[in-house]
Amino acid sequence: MIKQLTLSGSAGKSDILIGAGLLAQTAETCARYFSPSRVHIVTDSNVAPLYLETVRKQFDIPVSATVIPAGEDHKRLATVETLYHDFLHNELTRKDLILALGGGVTGDITGFAAATFLRGVALCQIPTTLLAQVDSSVGGKTAVDLPEGKNLVGAFYQPRLVLIDPDVLSTLPKATFADGMAEVVKYGCIKNRGILDMIRMPRYKEQIGEIIYECVKIKRDIVEIDEHDNGLRMILNFGHTIGHAAEKLGNYTALTHGQAVAIGMVAAMKLSQAMGETNDLDDYLAALLTEIGLPTELPYDREDVFRALLSDKKKMGGAIHFIRVRTLGRAEIEKIDVETLHQLIQTI
Repeated sequence: MIKQLTLSGSAGKSDILIGAGLLAQTAETCARYFSPSRVHIVTDSNVAPLYLETVRKQFDIPVSATVIPAGEDHKRLATVETLYHDFLHNELTRKDLILALGGGVTGDITGFAAATFLRGVALCQIPTTLLAQVDSSVGGKTAVDLPEGKNLVGAFYQPRLVLIDPDVLSTLPKATFADGMAEVVKYGCIKNRGILDMIRMPRYKEQIGEIIYECVKIKRDIVEIDEHDNGLRMILNFGHTIGHAAEKLGNYTALTHGQAVAIGMVAAMKLSQAMGETNDLDDYLAALLTEIGLPTELPYDREDVFRALLSDKKKMGGAIHFIRVRTLGRAEIEKIDVETLHQLIQTI
């Protein structure tokens, strides 16, 4: 059964379809939303051998493709420029369609390229990792990294269509699946404790379609209220403040995004305790994440972590918007001045 969620944004609607077998219906589904003369698929070197031809052969109009190198270290402006040249070479127009076929990095890069090429070309996201399915493909955030930090250049650009097929997760390596589970745990912590109960079940993977739906529904609801990340949407950054600092310190190769977020969530719980919280949620969360197969200890010098934090886009003037979870299923946004944060970080 295919479930549908609709996100109403400032620039129009984004329909999110979730269901087994959707990848095989890509062209048929796209035909209900778009009328392009040609399609350009962007995918990466890991996903291309698995699914590029499966998608390409469904269309009866010209289809071109760019295969970018896999990995966060290629999430750069240079990769976006490569896409621009390929779009031009294949005579893409504003009336055509760009498909992002892959994980979070592919979706971010492709989304930013679609938002900026010819001032905007229609976009369909087809996420192939759990992390992308529950988080990065939905909500319209697109970006690339700079040497100074993660996601510092980007745009808000809603995909008209997101196709989420849980069946493609069967080809994921165990570690990549665990990576996406960090974001699933995040949703349980900030909004719906029931998700945490679901993933404590011995055979929770059999319910992964329902888990994905619950996560996407939370994100849809939050983004409709705060599309441009000025208030409520900040709670989606739980674990990401310190997580992004850890990614940067590892040159975006030592830790995956999910691993960094897992570490960041436990660190956030410890910071909350340093601010006076008396719960033991850090132990609960560390045990759950360890069971999933994710790291929980921050492996970098705390002074280095603090310096990396200073370039984070969540920093506003002399303060950082910090996301606290005092009770599972409910998050709060707290503004912490930089000097106080500096002192607190030394304690975790």
